[in-house]
Amino acid sequence: MQKEFYSNGKLLLSGEYAVLDGALALAIPTSYGQSLKATPISSTQLNWVSYDEAGHEWFRAEFDVEDLKIKSTSDPKIAETLVVLLQQAKWDNPLFLSDHDGFLVETHLSFPTSWGLGTSSTLINNLAQWARVDAYELLWKAFGGSGYDIACAQHNSPLTYQLKKGVPQVEEVQFDPYFKDSLFFVHLNQKQNSKDAIEAYRSRSFDKEALVKRISAITLRMVSAPNLSEFEILMEEHESILSEVLGLSPIKQKLFPDYAGAVKSLGAWGGDFVMASGDESSIAYFHDKGYPTVFPYSKMIL
Repeated sequence: MQKEFYSNGKLLLSGEYAVLDGALALAIPTSYGQSLKATPISSTQLNWVSYDEAGHEWFRAEFDVEDLKIKSTSDPKIAETLVVLLQQAKWDNPLFLSDHDGFLVETHLSFPTSWGLGTSSTLINNLAQWARVDAYELLWKAFGGSGYDIACAQHNSPLTYQLKKGVPQVEEVQFDPYFKDSLFFVHLNQKQNSKDAIEAYRSRSFDKEALVKRISAITLRMVSAPNLSEFEILMEEHESILSEVLGLSPIKQKLFPDYAGAVKSLGAWGGDFVMASGDESSIAYFHDKGYPTVFPYSKMIL
């Protein structure tokens, strides 16, 4: 019997890096995501085909369904990563992949892989649903990370996320600010490697307890910000704190020093999307600066 699953993409509005150490973070599931369809076949292999947002094939592989050895692939590195996930899922649930001779798996993204909206996390959550295993455990055992992206994959509204003694605490929140039409998401035309960014953060020396406390307080204030001015102050305060911890210049200072509104990094600094406050002229500003991918808040949020 054919099975199909879907997971939402993600954006982290507050708590980047600090969420790894227990800070309260604000995240939103996006209107973009990824589906996975598994169809039983008669041959004893796992045929995997991935399609991009335009419906074009961007990855293909064939595995032996018994030992998950790679028989052929268009990208060895991606295939090896997929083997790690499949093996871990099978380890967590030994019955996974045993109910049929083989499978044809098709995945479909609704966003470009370069956007950083969760190509991996949406895959992991879909795979976990299919294998009937815990998605957080699958993420942590295979890749690491905080897990906020898994929470976004599974929820359909803004949420706060926090790790307490390693256990995810997820709470859906009423974050629908009346000033949302003054918020935009701008893609920086490059993909940031989250694993490398986390390692760089881990190598820094600072007071983690103080960071967690300050970022958590900002998150709570962001959720209930009464107006755009207050929200902009919190965006800038968050940037300033992380700038000091990471030893990096805030993104506005680096790329948009003449911009009138506030600009905040989202997720790993230096790539993917940033959040900016402004008005309709903001889109033209970013376009003129060479950043054509700009989304109003309402177009990005689920």
